[in-house]
Amino acid sequence: MWISLARRLGGLLVVLFLVATMVFFLTRLAPGDPAAIMLGDQATPEDVARLRATFGLDRPLLVQFALWLKEIATGNFGRSIFLQQPVTTVLWDRAEPTFFLALFSVTIAALVGVPAGIVSAVWRGRIVDQVVSGLALLAANVPSFWLGLILIQLFAVRLGWFPVAGYGAPGAGLPERLEHLVLPSLVLGIVNSALITRFTRASMLDVLSNDYVRTARSKGLPESRVVLRHAFGTALVPIVTVLGLTVALLIGGAIVTETVFGLPGIGNLVVSAVLRRDYPVIQGALVMVAGLYVLINLAVDLIYRLVDPRVTA
Repeated sequence: MWISLARRLGGLLVVLFLVATMVFFLTRLAPGDPAAIMLGDQATPEDVARLRATFGLDRPLLVQFALWLKEIATGNFGRSIFLQQPVTTVLWDRAEPTFFLALFSVTIAALVGVPAGIVSAVWRGRIVDQVVSGLALLAANVPSFWLGLILIQLFAVRLGWFPVAGYGAPGAGLPERLEHLVLPSLVLGIVNSALITRFTRASMLDVLSNDYVRTARSKGLPESRVVLRHAFGTALVPIVTVLGLTVALLIGGAIVTETVFGLPGIGNLVVSAVLRRDYPVIQGALVMVAGLYVLINLAVDLIYRLVDPRVTA
């Protein structure tokens, strides 16, 4: 187990290095100059050149890349060009909305998707299965921004149950800030529940056809016990996989939802950084998301061992 863990941690470092390399050079290939954007249209070429020298943007790309890797090795992603703060500080300040949004969204997706998948598998081919499958297909194809706008119009504008956008006034307490996450969490939860529903249904159908399930039924065990204890426990490994994938996708894919609801999260920060060509923020955010993605996959692999001790790879 420890050898496998060390091997996976080594793979994590390789993945992060490859991601860091791609992110660094792809951001430099994008058109636009952060110094020119910061100074505006009236700036002279001399002013732009001086500002580029101040930020070290006039150095060769390989030198900049080597210096950035050195900063990453010390736990520092550099300094934001526009905000003039360490990137780690900027990311930490924006982490709370994204963290709670991902947490609430995956909770909603699991609470909706797992039971729906079980019901659909147990009642395979019947009207319940067709309804659940149809709703899952609809949820998988509905654009998140469109669903967000519909929920805003209905529950925020017309009914006034929830705030329209934002993350509370400055200095607002945690309950008020979390209230602003209800609608965006519903949007992401509903959209991502479709994948969980389909995976749960497929996994349960595979398990329900096994001989030991038929044996349990032949012994006269209640159907609920057969499904929840004997079948669902065995079907957990694929479900854990898709839950881990959903968490990773939510952390890195909440950009559209954060933009629609005006949440000051990491997704919104990345959008602003791209528009302003704030290279250190873009690089730091993407490397952080990639690191979280790999760590979540590692955590899922470890959970496999708890769910099914036969998993050794």
